[in-house]
Amino acid sequence: MTHDQDIETLIVAAHALTRVAALETTNETPSAQWRTLTILRDHGPLRIGELARLSRVTQPGMTRLVGQMAESGLVAKKADAADSRATMVEVTSLGLEALHTWLLQLTAALAPHFDDLDAEEWGALRITAQILTRKLDRTRTAEAQTTGAAR
Repeated sequence: MTHDQDIETLIVAAHALTRVAALETTNETPSAQWRTLTILRDHGPLRIGELARLSRVTQPGMTRLVGQMAESGLVAKKADAADSRATMVEVTSLGLEALHTWLLQLTAALAPHFDDLDAEEWGALRITAQILTRKLDRTRTAEAQTTGAAR
């Protein structure tokens, strides 16, 4: 197998893992909401346009989602101090709590699928998670620098 094939396998498996978790938690909340809360948690307050770009949804779609999330108290909207025409969005403590609860539900739903792993497999999984986290942290840092420059 090539490195590209390894990466492809990892991506496909991660997507499948997410689908299994969503189905087994029977959580009806759209994945875009959890993605949006995670982005805001990781990046801090963002303009709706930038949030849409990072979440890979249209700006009108993000505007609707943010409106629904604001009505639920998961995010707060405010005028951008640098440009009063733009709206900034930030995650609220209720939004962080909901995200934390959802992550716990996902973990609980998926844990039984991993019950049969031996110590060596757990070690491999742990190392893989650490590598992915490290690589994604670099990506998030680069995104944050780009986002900061865009404001």
